Amino acid sequence: MYREIELDNIDLTEEPPQEEPARQRYFIAKARKRLRAISERARRPMTFRIVTFGCQMNARDSEKLTGILAAIGYAPSDTEDADLVVYNTCTVRENANRKVYGHLGKLKRLKEANPYMRIALCGCMTQEAQVVDKLKESYRFVDLVFGTHNIFQFAQLVCQMLESDSMVVEVWEGTDQIVEDLPAQRKYPFKSGVNIMFGCNNFCSYCIVPYVRGRERSRSPQAILDEIQNLVNDGVVEVMLLGQNVNSYGKTLAQPLSFARLLSQAVEIPGLRRVRFMTSHPKDLSDELIQVMASSDKICRHLHLPMQSGSDRILEKMNRRYTKESYLRLADKIQTAMPDIALTTDIIVGFPGETEEDFQHTLDVVRQVRYSSAFTFQYSKRTGTPAAVMEEQVPADVVQERFNRLLETVQDIAREECARWEGTTGQVLVEQVNHQDDALLTGRLGNNLLVHFPADRALIGKIVDVRLNECKGFYYMGEISDGNITNDAAILENKRIL
Repeated sequence: MYREIELDNIDLTEEPPQEEPARQRYFIAKARKRLRAISERARRPMTFRIVTFGCQMNARDSEKLTGILAAIGYAPSDTEDADLVVYNTCTVRENANRKVYGHLGKLKRLKEANPYMRIALCGCMTQEAQVVDKLKESYRFVDLVFGTHNIFQFAQLVCQMLESDSMVVEVWEGTDQIVEDLPAQRKYPFKSGVNIMFGCNNFCSYCIVPYVRGRERSRSPQAILDEIQNLVNDGVVEVMLLGQNVNSYGKTLAQPLSFARLLSQAVEIPGLRRVRFMTSHPKDLSDELIQVMASSDKICRHLHLPMQSGSDRILEKMNRRYTKESYLRLADKIQTAMPDIALTTDIIVGFPGETEEDFQHTLDVVRQVRYSSAFTFQYSKRTGTPAAVMEEQVPADVVQERFNRLLETVQDIAREECARWEGTTGQVLVEQVNHQDDALLTGRLGNNLLVHFPADRALIGKIVDVRLNECKGFYYMGEISDGNITNDAAILENKRIL
C-alpha cells in the first residue's frame, strides 16, 4: 500500500511516465485527485464493491483491484449499491456469462437512482469479442470494460472512466508483460494467493481458458520469493501458489526452473508456516515434485489433480494427454509417498461421445483413487472450443442420470475418506468466526478439511492444535488440544479406509 504523502508528491503537471509500475502510480495519484473533487460535490466519500466470479486466480486479481481502489480513495461497501461496482468475471461456462448479464440488469436500476455510480467489467468474459460487442450494443450504461492481460492498467483506466461520459473499452488480445509492485489488499491478513504464472498452453478441447487468459508466462522466481517474504513480514502464515498449470512453471523463463525447485525454495522462507498450490495437470506432475512435497511438513497434504474422465477414448478427445492407467499410477505414487494426503479432482460427465462403458471407467478411477472431494460437472457446450462442434452430443437426460450416480459414489467415498481422521489431532489455521454459530471458530486443516470448534476469537489467524472429535460428513467438530499432535504414520495407516 502506498503512503498518502508519496501519492500527493507526484507531479501531475508532468507527462505520465512510460515505464511500469511508475506509470500506474502516476494514474493512482491522478484518479485520487479526481475522486476527491467528486466526493466534495457529493458531500460524501465514494464507495466501491468488487464482485468476483470464478477461480482463485480471479480472487487474487480482485485483491489487486481492491488495493488500487483503496489507494485512489474509494471506501469499501458491503453491497452493490455503491458508487463503483466492478464485476471480475469468469467465462468457463456460458451460464457464467448469463449470470453476469442478469446482475448488470439489476445494476442499471441502481445507476438510474445514483448519478455518481459507475460500472466496470473485467476478467475472462471480457476477453471474448462477442461479449464486448454485446456490451457496446445492449449495455451502454457500463462505463469500463477491460480484460485479463491489462489488469495492471486499472488505475489508468479508472482515470479515463472518471473523465469520460462514454464507455471506456481497453481489451488486449495478449501480452508477454508482467507488472510487479502494485497495491493489493488481501481478504485475509494471515493468508494470501501468490501468482507464479499466467495463461495456459494445454488447449483441452472443452476449455476456453487458453483463449481468454493467453499463453503461459512465468514470473521470475526471485519476484515470487520476494513477494512471499514481504507477505510473511506482513503477518501471512500461509500462501497458495497460483497458476492454470503450476507444474509447467518456469518453462518460459530465460533460465528455466522447475516448479518443484521453486517450491523447495519457497518453503525455506523463515516464518512461512504453510504452502498450498493449484492447479496441477497430471501430465506434468513430476517425481521431483512428489519428493519435494513428501520431504517438507510446510507443504499442505492436499493435492488437486483433475482427472476429468477415466476413459482413454474420452481423454484423447479432451486432449488431456494422459491415460487412465498413467493417471492411476501417478495417484498411487503420490499416495505411497504421502499416505496422509487428500486428493481432490474435477470430473466432467457427458462429454461428447461418452458411452456407458466410458462412464464406468470414470467410476472405476473414483473407486480406486478414493478422492476426499470432487468438483463434478455436467458437460455443457462452450462456444469457441473444439468440443462445442463435436458430434455425438450426449442427451441431457442421460447426462443427468450418470451425474447422479457419480455424485452418489463420490460423496459416499469422500465421507469415508474424511472420517479417517476422527480421534486424531491436527493443525488448523483459524480463519473466522463460524457463520452459523458465533460461539465457534472455523479453520482449515492442511488437507483442506474444515473444522469448527469453540475457542477465543484472538486465535483467528493462528495455527493451533485441534482434536477432531466428530466427523460430520465433510467437516469436523473439534476442540482445542493440549498441543500433542497425534500424527505418526502408523496411526494414519491404521485409520485409512481401504
